[in-house]
Amino acid sequence: MPKKKRPVRYTGQHFTIDKHLITDTISQIQINPNDTIIDIGAGKGFITVHLVKSSNKVIAVENDYKLYKHLRKRFIENKNIHIVREDFRKYIVPKIPFKVVSNIPFGITSDIFKILMFKNAAFFQEGAIILQLEPARKLFTKKVYNPFVIFYHTFFDLRIMYEISPESFLPPPTVKSVLLKITKKQPAFDVNYKEKYLCFISYMLKRPHLPTRTALKKVFRKNQVRELAEKFNIDLNAEIVCLETPQWVNCFLEMLEVVPEKYHPKN
Repeated sequence: MPKKKRPVRYTGQHFTIDKHLITDTISQIQINPNDTIIDIGAGKGFITVHLVKSSNKVIAVENDYKLYKHLRKRFIENKNIHIVREDFRKYIVPKIPFKVVSNIPFGITSDIFKILMFKNAAFFQEGAIILQLEPARKLFTKKVYNPFVIFYHTFFDLRIMYEISPESFLPPPTVKSVLLKITKKQPAFDVNYKEKYLCFISYMLKRPHLPTRTALKKVFRKNQVRELAEKFNIDLNAEIVCLETPQWVNCFLEMLEVVPEKYHPKN
């Protein structure tokens, strides 16, 4: 690759050049010909070129103008790909079921997760995503301070498949990378409640080191808190950040059932 066309480090661009990694990443999800597949930060199309062989509708999103022009030229004969020049944070994802296979720009990982697993939770079906190790680890901490992480685990099954060698990229990143597999769960409640659910979690985590007993009393009555603990095996003396995802879900569902609407946490 000519030096002038190398990706720029500060943008988080590290091209995936390992063919075995690309093949394995794509194989992590089930791709049918009629699936809509999005490649976020498509770069020079190293992943995209394989996706167009599997799906009748591929969307390649790339913000860099030179790379966008390269993609247009590379896939000029392909009728099953739509190439978009856009910062993914500003891109309006089609309101249809879609899957993602991507080596995402490391610098906007958090924003991408929110767009996929919160904003488009109703439509995002499955993903195989290459990303930096550190933000991936934050998805699996025992104490969860970020309400979005709880939300993600409520609606999706997330698994780190393995760590990726820096030599699989050009230029090699200075940080470790992993392959993350995301699969949609059968939710315990309708996704239309997502705003209320996130608001509930956020409200509870405003003071993350409060005992669970004290935090729950901000919404539930004292006797209701005792019942929650008994029904869902909740340690009321542990910090609220220690609640596990199923317990968050059960507390939310209980709130919908026993707490009057006017006492529900608001934005």
